[in-house]
Amino acid sequence: MEKKRHNLSKSDVIEQIPAACSDELTAVEFFESQRWGANPCCVKCGSVEVYKMADAKTGERNSRYLWRCRDCKEQYTVRIGTVYEESRLPMRHWAYAFWRACTSKKGVSALEIQRHCQISYKSALFLMNRIRFAMAPDLPTAPPLEGIVEVDETYVGGKPRIKGVSKRGRGTKKTPVFAAVERGGSIRRHVVADVTGRTLKAAIRNVVDPRARIMSDENSAYRGIGDEFDGGHETVTHSAKEYARGDVNTNTAESSFALVKRGIIGTYHNVSKEYLHRYLWQFDFVWNTRKMNDGERTVEAIKSAEGKRLMYTSAVNNHA
Repeated sequence: MEKKRHNLSKSDVIEQIPAACSDELTAVEFFESQRWGANPCCVKCGSVEVYKMADAKTGERNSRYLWRCRDCKEQYTVRIGTVYEESRLPMRHWAYAFWRACTSKKGVSALEIQRHCQISYKSALFLMNRIRFAMAPDLPTAPPLEGIVEVDETYVGGKPRIKGVSKRGRGTKKTPVFAAVERGGSIRRHVVADVTGRTLKAAIRNVVDPRARIMSDENSAYRGIGDEFDGGHETVTHSAKEYARGDVNTNTAESSFALVKRGIIGTYHNVSKEYLHRYLWQFDFVWNTRKMNDGERTVEAIKSAEGKRLMYTSAVNNHA
């Protein structure tokens, strides 16, 4: 079933979010509004012949905020088919966490969500991991990067490199991360096994359009990649203190890594290799929606939560 998109102005969201973060019914109705707009439908069969279930004694809305479909007779809530399905956390906590995750450029920690929502750390981590999963790109349908595409790699977390080691990645406990960023467009970052030519070139082929023009530093691992792209491959020589030559540079990719590292050092302090990819999803989502205001970005993240479920047994293997 095609998702319906409903436009909200910045002022609409800013007015609704504070109330949704403090009142459960308001939060539920806020999430219902983002998912269905003025045309609620059954999440099981798609029928629009649905109604809100009410308490038999009071006539008020059912305490579980249930809907019922007149066609398939199934009961459901706005949680079904989203990252918050089977979660017992109140929807007001989800509203607050979505808002903070989308308005904090360098991220928000689970410890901060724990303090502000007065929930356990385990619950806060559960909540944030699912929000990051909602922000994960749909790679099979994501358009390839076009035009000028900068590629670069960096190392995140772990112990510092051993002094005197010149070879990239040798003598380090840090995790290698690859980035490809379209000038003025989207970014794709992910954890890689190593920084060899085979690995980095494969990463480029996966996300970059063959008509693109590739730009990198002098890392020999990228040598020869220009033969596979119509726009060729150009480099800057950082070892010779060359950081730009005309429009040839990797400044955008490097600045994107700076944001990730400041977020991890300043907000999260430490992120394991096993879960680093989830944090990259969040940083990439914020980068790719940077032209939106905070309210629009929050709505986009909430809409992205539909159709996604995070299963711990397979999440790392399938999305690392």
